[in-house]
Amino acid sequence: MEYDQQVKNRLRRIEGQIKGVLSMMEQGKDCRDVVTQLAASRNAIDRAMGVIVSTNLEHCVRESIKQGEDTENLVKEAVNLLVKSR
Repeated sequence: MEYDQQVKNRLRRIEGQIKGVLSMMEQGKDCRDVVTQLAASRNAIDRAMGVIVSTNLEHCVRESIKQGEDTENLVKEAVNLLVKSR
């Protein structure tokens, strides 16, 4: 699968968030603030995974339809992948 620039940019922003959390920890910031930023990072990662899985699913479904194949298993696989990631 080829990943587009938007997904890579999204992950770079997440990387920046994580570095910011580390900086907060080194500065001894309040744990509530650190946990809040960690939760925001986790949510951003979840959204990135959703974008990656949905983009891949769309591509795979289109290819399967072109080849006259059933797409039900592809959808189940994608859902299972997202469920396991949580």
